[in-house]
Amino acid sequence: MEITTLEALGLSPEMIRAIQDTGYQQFTPIQEKVLPILLSGRDAIGQSSTGTGKTAAFGIPAIERVENPDDSTDPQVLVLCPTRELAMQVSEELRKFSKYKEGLRVVAVYGGQSIDTQIRALKKAAVVVGTPGRVIDHLRRRTLKLKNIRLAILDEADEMLDMGFIDDIRQILFNTPETRQTALFSATMPPPILRLTQRFLKNPETVKGDAGDTAFQLIDQYYVEVPKSKKAQGVRLLFEQQGAKRGLIFCNTKRMVEVLVKQLADMGLAAEGLHGDMAQGARTRVMGQFKEGSVNLLVATDVAARGIDASGLDIIINYDIPQDMEYYVHRIGRTGRAGNTGAAFTLIAGSGEFFSLCDIQDVTGTQLKPYYLTGLEETPEDKLYARNTNRREGGARRSSLPRQAGKNGGRKPENGGNAVLSFDVGTNHDITEKQIINAILKYARIKKEEIGSITIRENDSLVELAPDVARHVVRTMQNGTVSDFLVVVKAVSVPKDLNSRGESRADQNRRGRGRRRR
Repeated sequence: MEITTLEALGLSPEMIRAIQDTGYQQFTPIQEKVLPILLSGRDAIGQSSTGTGKTAAFGIPAIERVENPDDSTDPQVLVLCPTRELAMQVSEELRKFSKYKEGLRVVAVYGGQSIDTQIRALKKAAVVVGTPGRVIDHLRRRTLKLKNIRLAILDEADEMLDMGFIDDIRQILFNTPETRQTALFSATMPPPILRLTQRFLKNPETVKGDAGDTAFQLIDQYYVEVPKSKKAQGVRLLFEQQGAKRGLIFCNTKRMVEVLVKQLADMGLAAEGLHGDMAQGARTRVMGQFKEGSVNLLVATDVAARGIDASGLDIIINYDIPQDMEYYVHRIGRTGRAGNTGAAFTLIAGSGEFFSLCDIQDVTGTQLKPYYLTGLEETPEDKLYARNTNRREGGARRSSLPRQAGKNGGRKPENGGNAVLSFDVGTNHDITEKQIINAILKYARIKKEEIGSITIRENDSLVELAPDVARHVVRTMQNGTVSDFLVVVKAVSVPKDLNSRGESRADQNRRGRGRRRR
């Protein structure tokens, strides 16, 4: 990058030298837009896809904002990150930019590391990068003081919201001076994040680094039909047929991570897992192996994958379809970084998952292309396995009622055979029929045609469903929301074999036997 470009931003000679050492050729769109704002002292909201250079966008101004680091006893910059992996990665990047700033120390604080080690390091820290929980811990111990904070940065704010850190963030920001400068970075902007910006940012300038679609333009997205019993084999074939050297596989649960790692290892692949319950030492070991190349495939849950240094990834595989469609954006954004192309494959097992595929396409505005995997034909045994597995996992089963076209294409009640569920939101909450339908589809993963008539009243809404589907909806929407309202869903009119909780007589008997055993 030409030195005149860097000088035009008013950067210090030490910072210019550090940037040149990193080998930057040009700034990314988010960097070009955010750097002048933050360097001028104004607040900023940066919305950009994963892998577009957000760390440098706030990291360069963060280091430049520190004054007289040798004389400082309390930190001047605070960066909050959702996970320890991301905190470690961000602190490492910031150290690159501060390498010629004499006396300036960047310290990372996060769970899983010795608190005593962190306390000693904080005594000389000019910049603190941490997870909300550990920062709160240090504030309570009074081993971290934020009275001199000049710049506070919230990185991956939407992820911190999803992980339940919103109250911690508020408490932390309340401990910083009102005069501070604040920057918030997020791939998405849900309502709680917008409310946070209204409370803690002063006339922020909002910038979009890539209009949310640069990552998708660089990533080829495919769906792959595979029998459920052969999904692990499908991963192996994809990796081989694509000639991939380094891949990241996403599962929805830690149990599935462990199972898949064993299956891949049995096939002779160098795979390791990463999930939230692993000890920090084990996580660090796995990430070191993945970074150095002794591990080719990393199998991870969504939360555990936050902050992974995924440079050089050439394939992303969604072994499980994400439970929240916005996670899909975060997942595939880990390839196609820094102007490089990438490929993302989503495994589809059974007709039910095609509905989730439609959700992905709605969220991304991208049409996934079919990828035909050779050497993985479905057999009658696979179909039998799939049917038995679905029963064991308690998935929503098709009703035996004859289908008739009703409102929304659903079933009309026949002989009192359908159930009616109550949602405690209605016209007084500005709820629409479409919002209720979308919420049911999001949480229950049923087909739109399985939703019957909907009646919206002042304070509640009634939805008609087949009994087995109704039970599934009650179970999956225990913590569900409709248009950001947390809802209570219960059965108000049910066939004789279901109670008001959507349980069949068999469910009630099992629950009763469980109580008697205790």
